[in-house]
Amino acid sequence: MKVKIDSIKLRDGVLNVHGWAIGKSKDTSIDYKLLDEAKNSLDFELVKRRRDDVSQIYFGAVSDRDFGFDINFDYNENKKYLLIISAGSKERKIVLDEKNIEKYQSSKYRRLEKLKDLCNGETVKVAFSFLKKHGLKAMLHKSMSKLKGLDDDYIYNEWFEKTRPSKEEIAAQREHKFEKEPKISIVIPLYKTDDNLLKELIESVLNQTYANFELCFADGSPKGFDKETILKAYAQKEERIVYKILGENLGIADNTNEALKLATGDYVAFCDHDDILPEYALYEVVKAINENPNADFIYSDEDKIDIAGKTVFEPQFKPDFNKDMLRSVNYICHLLVVKKDLLEKLKGFDKAYDGAQDYDFILRASEQAKQIVHIPKVLYHWRCHMNSTASNPESKLYAFEAGERAIKAHFQRTEPDLSIKAIEKGIDYGIYHTSFNIKEELISVIIPNKDHSEDLDKAIRSLLKGSYKELEIIIVENNSTGKETFAYYENIQKEISNIRVVVWEREFNYSAINNFGVKYAKGEYLLFLNNDVELKNPDSVKEMFYFMQREDVGICGCRLLYEDDTIQHAGVVIGFGGIAGHTFIGLHETQNSYCHRAMIAQDYSAVTAACMMSKKSIFESVGGFSEELAVAFNDIDYCMKVRALGKLVVYTPYAVLYHYESKSRGLEDTPEKVERFNREIATFMKKWGDILENGDPYYNPNLTLRKSNFALRDLLKERIGEPYHIEGIEKYM
Repeated sequence: MKVKIDSIKLRDGVLNVHGWAIGKSKDTSIDYKLLDEAKNSLDFELVKRRRDDVSQIYFGAVSDRDFGFDINFDYNENKKYLLIISAGSKERKIVLDEKNIEKYQSSKYRRLEKLKDLCNGETVKVAFSFLKKHGLKAMLHKSMSKLKGLDDDYIYNEWFEKTRPSKEEIAAQREHKFEKEPKISIVIPLYKTDDNLLKELIESVLNQTYANFELCFADGSPKGFDKETILKAYAQKEERIVYKILGENLGIADNTNEALKLATGDYVAFCDHDDILPEYALYEVVKAINENPNADFIYSDEDKIDIAGKTVFEPQFKPDFNKDMLRSVNYICHLLVVKKDLLEKLKGFDKAYDGAQDYDFILRASEQAKQIVHIPKVLYHWRCHMNSTASNPESKLYAFEAGERAIKAHFQRTEPDLSIKAIEKGIDYGIYHTSFNIKEELISVIIPNKDHSEDLDKAIRSLLKGSYKELEIIIVENNSTGKETFAYYENIQKEISNIRVVVWEREFNYSAINNFGVKYAKGEYLLFLNNDVELKNPDSVKEMFYFMQREDVGICGCRLLYEDDTIQHAGVVIGFGGIAGHTFIGLHETQNSYCHRAMIAQDYSAVTAACMMSKKSIFESVGGFSEELAVAFNDIDYCMKVRALGKLVVYTPYAVLYHYESKSRGLEDTPEKVERFNREIATFMKKWGDILENGDPYYNPNLTLRKSNFALRDLLKERIGEPYHIEGIEKYM
């Protein structure tokens, strides 16, 4: 048998032992016994948990057996306990006393256990299976990621402590008077809530540095499980607490609606019954309201907190409002604050979406809000335990099915002309991939080319093998020298009727070459394509066209991979490296990206023109590519011009191509090329200085601009809110 203790935590006299155990086979029964020092059997609470990771590693497939466990019992610090876990004739004895508990809780122990996990035989077997399926480079990328991640659980907790307000700042907040001091009603539905967690939530709200609030509880617990005793005791001492005992469970939506009936505030904040608000949460909300008078929909960043309430982890640093990201996943979640008049228009929560009632509510609120404001600070700690969707999404599959229905209803309200083909599970539960029924319209594909006819042929044939057929391909010949290139042009035009070659006879200028190619385009839709790409997903063009059907979308980009299946492009962030850069460069497609963002359809400030779809009408209205940017940042500049029209730039991960990285053009390896490159950087900075100074709205200021992996800002080198500038560019400004 094998037993693993993942964590041991002591809270309010109750010891929680969390881990997993397996026998020789997946059907072997596991028994648990707890003894005191005199070897007397003791009562304890046992909750079995599903552990698909353990099942996959040791038995090669997901099993419906519950190999995980949570054991809880009353603990006396002066005594020693013995936990016995047995499987048939085999057993494992675990001594639980002050010394061992301290060991299990230490970060050193947890790091060593992670290292053991990486080195054990079963993990090696899984690694060989991964190697066989994905290849050596993929396995090395994944292994390095695992090793680098040994300390990941601890880095954010330390970072959070260093960035939270100081005692002096907290004291100043308590004394501060805002011009507008609206009343905030915090609405909380209860259901069989743990007494201690409820008290901790209430205390976290009562400790807020902003005092004009009320707590509104509606308790849908069955009789005998309600929290009236606790609520009454608090309400007698604190007039800002109001509550209603419902006597029955009306469902999460209607329980929340009952709490909403108690709210008398100007704004309403939503909170779950076992989570925590940091003491400055409401202060930051009211500060945002004063800075944005039209704000009627406000949300913040969030993280998770363990059951003991001592460790914060897995921060979710969010972008400003991101329409297509919200249509892919409920990234807004907590802390959510809505103005009362907007709430009245929405008429509360809809019980038809119980399980995803908050997702449906947020979608509806986003449709009608006057101004959506994002506060880029962690103002909410989401309590994470094994039975919540925060840590075990499969425990609430019904919630994700409700989410599908919420998305479908949202599109029916906002995009009635779009016909949904399917809403499917994305890379993980709670992430959605929506596809549409389409009527194909002509797309003009513009491909600049200089020699490299073999690469060009690979790009063209992969495109023609794809599922989207209504295409014309315009090859813009740009100073090729090889006879075989011109022979190829002649033959391919004879072979394929929808291919034309047009000749650009001047010096290389990427912007001018593409502008020249567009003059020959017959289609309303344009697909700018490098000659060194190849479709990996045959549906790539179709996936991009889904978005281009919408009036509010001006550009769509794709996911580009290097030959070794690592990411070359998954969207562009303005400010990376000083100007702009691709996200998640070098991350293998089998690895998880930050909040799965590489695999979520979403809006970005820009995408690369190595594969970029746009509309001819929009292209002409902004003057095409800016020809003063001959080589660098012309595609980013084009995206910025389109965004200035109020149009969205969308990234879809489901359009996937290989990119063999600019084979047709040399490196910036001469003094003349370097000077031109720096001059174009200066041109871009002059045009788009505001976003460089203020930050990319689709990126979070708590994240670094020095790397592409969405890591936390280095507190020693990058102050939050301070952009990272390029050195030595001043002479070109």
